[in-house]
Amino acid sequence: MITREEGERARAYAVAQLAAVGIELRDEEREAIEVADFGLGRLAEIGLQVLVYVNTDRYCAKELVLTPGQLCPEHRHPPFDGTPGKEETFRCRAGTVELNVDGESLVLHAGDQYTIPPDTLHWFRAGEEGAVVSEFSSTSRDDLDVFTDPAITRVS
Repeated sequence: MITREEGERARAYAVAQLAAVGIELRDEEREAIEVADFGLGRLAEIGLQVLVYVNTDRYCAKELVLTPGQLCPEHRHPPFDGTPGKEETFRCRAGTVELNVDGESLVLHAGDQYTIPPDTLHWFRAGEEGAVVSEFSSTSRDDLDVFTDPAITRVS
């Protein structure tokens, strides 16, 4: 688990990185940025900062902010409620992101995008300059994500 100070620093970093790519936030959006440490308490190494714009029963839009070298660990989005699971498109806005999908690695640079099929194992890591990634997807149920590492939980 991370400290309140670590969470506040991560949130401030995310706000600054989003502003740097021209995304202005309202006060309530700044406060709503989720700092996910996946229950490991190693935020600088394994974690993610997330701003959800919208998440309905049809679609979802988020901004993902990663600090330099930060990893979102391997997971998949399984089927639920008669759906095939979340399909998501990542569009890199700034920095670089190493994306591994079903064991195949690629690097996204600013302006690149990639769509991950539902229920597909994947992980991603920011390059040395960090990254800002826009995510567009079908409905997101983060609480249903299945992580390869059983020690991981989706804890804010």
